[in-house]
Amino acid sequence: MIKLDYTNTSLKEDLSAYQKRVSEIHQQLLDKNCLGSDFVGWLDWPLNYDKEEFARIKETAKEIRERADVLIVCGIGGSYLGARSAIEMMKGLYPDDKLEIIFSGNTVSSTYLAQTLKHIEGKSVYVNVISKSGTTTETAVAFRLYEQYLEEKYGKQEAARRIIATTDKARGTLKNLADKKGYRTFVIPDDIGGRYSVFTAVGLLPIAAAGLDIDKLMAGSAKAREDFLSDDLNKNAAYQYAVLRRIEEKQGNTVEFFVSYEPSLTMTAEWWKQLYGESEGKEGKGVLPASVTFTTDLHSMGQFIQEGTKNFFETTLMIDKPMEDLIFPADEDNLDNMNYLAGKSIDWVNKMAFQGTVDAHFNTGGNDNIIIHLPDNSEFSYGYMIYFFFKACAMTVLLLDVNPFNQPGVEVYKKNMFKLLGKI
Repeated sequence: MIKLDYTNTSLKEDLSAYQKRVSEIHQQLLDKNCLGSDFVGWLDWPLNYDKEEFARIKETAKEIRERADVLIVCGIGGSYLGARSAIEMMKGLYPDDKLEIIFSGNTVSSTYLAQTLKHIEGKSVYVNVISKSGTTTETAVAFRLYEQYLEEKYGKQEAARRIIATTDKARGTLKNLADKKGYRTFVIPDDIGGRYSVFTAVGLLPIAAAGLDIDKLMAGSAKAREDFLSDDLNKNAAYQYAVLRRIEEKQGNTVEFFVSYEPSLTMTAEWWKQLYGESEGKEGKGVLPASVTFTTDLHSMGQFIQEGTKNFFETTLMIDKPMEDLIFPADEDNLDNMNYLAGKSIDWVNKMAFQGTVDAHFNTGGNDNIIIHLPDNSEFSYGYMIYFFFKACAMTVLLLDVNPFNQPGVEVYKKNMFKLLGKI
């Protein structure tokens, strides 16, 4: 499903030099005794997910699609990035769909929240609030506004039907609130962190509500799990990518640009940045994850990438078969001098831009380029892709002797904000 191409790199080490350490970490993952082993539930989730809850997710999504004009997904970080990346990757930026999905609870911008409330006036609204604890400020602020809006509009009984909470199975502020008010609930597993949670109820409910086939998504993840069970670096593309990142860092490339050639992959880049940034950026270690969307950013960041400071490498996610394509038309007068493209596929033009850019950045600019080829943007491919990045992330961070599954640094800003807000 995934083809990894690193022929456009200048590596000073061979991947095979890492085989012994990769095998050791691989066994630790299998035995669940690695750093952060309390949060490796995602490893076998494609097989062990709760089938009863999965069925309820599909039933609830069907209800939302039938009754709502708008679904507000209220969450931050891993509580929304996965779902949004999936929906935009698989449906594009302008889907022909009756249901509009709005992602909120990820900012405390007063303007954004006020405009969202105005935007949903006169529409049938459901809310899916997602939080393990229920105390995350951005999400809690937004949710209280939406909760009161629904109660004023529909009354408390109907509002309770329209609010779905994805949270801890037994405890926490949001769980207690949901139980008291009678909201339907779905579970965030105890052993899966937020940035690894897109194929749990966290991501699956919004994805299913968007009309996408979550059975195929889980099948793609299960296939990836099977494909990446080997510790052999000659066979395991996820581990190859993990090792490539460490070699690049040792060669002084401390920034990784995630590159795509589709605007619908912008949020996939944001999801990837959280996965790698929050997993790896600890103890003064790690590669800084950044992103660009080509060809758009070739007319801005392209200059720096071509000729600026050489402290980075590029990783391109290439979708081989586009969601849609067009044939460039001929024009009798040819006043724009564009007839040289007449009869050509627009996707072919995009692919030629990709090839020309890799050539320019590597052969002329001296920037290493790793290419990840994905066949298409289907549910199966998305499910396969996320598991690929999960497995690669765990391996590449453990190669640094860092816990990939916690985020202690995030708590610092929260404590400072709570103090300033008068909570503590």
